[in-house]
Amino acid sequence: LALYFHIGEREEKCIIEDIPSDTLVVGNYKVQRWDIHKHDFLESAPGLGMFVTVTSPSGEVLLSKLYGPQGTFSFTSYLSGEHIICFQSNSTRFARILLDIRVGEHFLDESAIQAKDKVNEVNVRLEHLIEQIHHVTREQDYEREREEKFRKTSEETNSNILWWAIVQTLILISVGIWQIKSLRDFFISKKLV
Repeated sequence: LALYFHIGEREEKCIIEDIPSDTLVVGNYKVQRWDIHKHDFLESAPGLGMFVTVTSPSGEVLLSKLYGPQGTFSFTSYLSGEHIICFQSNSTRFARILLDIRVGEHFLDESAIQAKDKVNEVNVRLEHLIEQIHHVTREQDYEREREEKFRKTSEETNSNILWWAIVQTLILISVGIWQIKSLRDFFISKKLV
């Protein structure tokens, strides 16, 4: 997930990320301040900072830390669900935040790979692929759980709709029979039949 957004003076902006359990999340950000004279965003000045807060689906705070004008944060999800990632600038000026979030990815250090021989390179890449396979498996398990919950809710809703239709039909039949009986009694009492 790569995006940018504007943030005002000490304003807090949050994004919601749906993350499976036991997944590493790594975020890189960069704060650029607005220059009134040049009418453009400039590279961050010293003293600018970003306060990052991450909250789990249960409301537990997983990360709450003040970083500099540019940095990397990471956390591991312990529960599946929607995690709230909030950013708040300590700047008193309008700023832009460039954000890149990687879910379940471990980055390869290309310089370390080039420095090692071919066998180690293959070994490191193989380990990276195995980590990615584990991540995909966890993601599929999480999606399977969500689909199962959705299917159960849909089946319960369909069952409730069926029973409601049966109750409505019985009420309509009862009202119809009562109306016919009432009309027949009325006609008999007035000696019209």
